[in-house]
Amino acid sequence: MTASGAIEPQEGRRLFGGDPHGYDAGRPGHPERVYEVLVERCGLGPGRTVVEIGAGTGQATRRLLELGAGSFIAIEPDPSLAAFLSEAFGRRVDVRIVALEDAELPATSVDLGVAASSFHWVEEEVGLAKVFGALRPGGSWAMWWTLFGDDSRPDPFRDAVDPILGDLPTSPCEGRQGRPRFGLDVDARAAALAAAGFDSFRHELIPWNFEWDAAGIRALYATFSPIARLEDQRREAILDSVGRVAQLEFGGRVRRPLLTTLYTARRPA
Repeated sequence: MTASGAIEPQEGRRLFGGDPHGYDAGRPGHPERVYEVLVERCGLGPGRTVVEIGAGTGQATRRLLELGAGSFIAIEPDPSLAAFLSEAFGRRVDVRIVALEDAELPATSVDLGVAASSFHWVEEEVGLAKVFGALRPGGSWAMWWTLFGDDSRPDPFRDAVDPILGDLPTSPCEGRQGRPRFGLDVDARAAALAAAGFDSFRHELIPWNFEWDAAGIRALYATFSPIARLEDQRREAILDSVGRVAQLEFGGRVRRPLLTTLYTARRPA
C-alpha cells in the first residue's frame, strides 16, 4: 500500500469505534514477549498502578490485569470503545473518555504507563510530558506497535491483496515521507523520550506469526484505518475482495508474519 497523504490523528481516533466487536475479533493482540518485558524490566505485578493510553477494546488491558495490575486507568477517546471497555472490565478499570492531550492524570503516582499500537495517534511531545508527569520517580513507560508484515520475511497474502488496496492514504503509523514507519523509527522515538526526561531507554523487535480464517482476515482488514474511513460501498467491496483472495487463493487460512516493536524507558528515580 503506497501513501497518497496521511490520516491525521484527530480523524484516526474516531475510526475504530464503529464496530468494537469486529475490531476485537480481527486484531491478533500482542506477543507474550511484550508482557514478559513488562514484568521483568518494568515491574508489572500485583498491586501496581497502571495507566493505559488508547486502550481500544482492551486486548492489552486484559493481559495486564491477569498479570496483577491493580489500580488501572484506561484513557480512550472514542465513546464506543470506552463503553466496550467498561462492559468488559467493570469496576476493575477506570475508563476515561478523553484524549491523552486533554486528560488529567494523577501526578507522580503511576508505576507503569503503556500504549499498545496507539501512540502514533497522540501528539508525541504533549503525550509524553503527560505520561512523565503521572509516573512516580522510577516508574516505567512502555509503548509498542504490532505491525502487519515484516519486510525481512515473505508475506504472500500482502503481495496478493496490495493491488486491491491501491493508493489508499496511510495512518501516522506508516511514517512520514523519508522516515521509517513510526514504530520502527528508533532514533525519533529515542529522541522524543529523552527530550521528555526519560532515561534507561531500550528497544526490542519481536517477530512472530498469526493465522486467520477468511472471515477473520476480512475482519482484520476492516480495522485498518485507511479502509475504515472509506464510504460504505467502496469499503465493503475491498473487504469482500480480501475475503475472496483468502478463500480462493489461500484455502481459507492466512498466515502472516507480524513484527512488534517495543520501547521501554523510565522516569529517573
